Parts: sequence; structure tokens; C-alpha cells
Amino acid sequence: MTDQTLYCRDCNQEFTFTVGEQEFYASRGLTNTPSRCPSCRAARKQANGGQRGGFRQREQRPMYSATCASCGNEAMVPFQPREDRPVYCQDCYQPRERQYSDSNRSRW
Repeated sequence: MTDQTLYCRDCNQEFTFTVGEQEFYASRGLTNTPSRCPSCRAARKQANGGQRGGFRQREQRPMYSATCASCGNEAMVPFQPREDRPVYCQDCYQPRERQYSDSNRSRW
């Protein structure tokens, strides 16, 4: 393997795809060579909020006030509470979640 000279698809500048980078790509199962120089890759990543794959952060969800079914304290939840379903505050929900996951563990 030897260093490869490539041209950036965004700025058309020449950049080097080093042997070390090629080995890294191969170790991750990546078969395509990079199409952007390191500067343009960094700029693109920054423009996407640092997210991989171009995914963007969600908009802020509306929060709703509810009364915790366990302790009676106010709980803020990201869904519209319904009268027929219990809602738990964070302090009461986490122990219930752990208890549920422990009791449903596979015995295999």
C-alpha cells in the first residue's frame, strides 16, 4: 500500500490519503476512498452539528405537567398525559424500570 493523491469534491484541492488512513478505513470495513479533504470534512461535520450521517438534532419537544402516580409530585413529561394511564416522575420511574428489566431477564 502507498499514499494516494486524491482531489476534494468540494474545493477541488489535492489531498493525501495516507497508508495509515487506508489501514484505518480497511479495519472499519470501509471500501470507498474519502471524497473530501480533511478541511472540508471537518467543515461539513461542523455544519451538521457534529452528527454523523447528516442527522440533525430534533426540535425541542413540548413538555406537559402531570402528577406522579407514585409520590404525587409534579412531573414534566414529553407526551400528553391520559387519565387512564399512570405517569411517574423521574425519581419514581427509574427504580420501576430497573425492577422491570431485572425481572424479565432471559434465563438462558
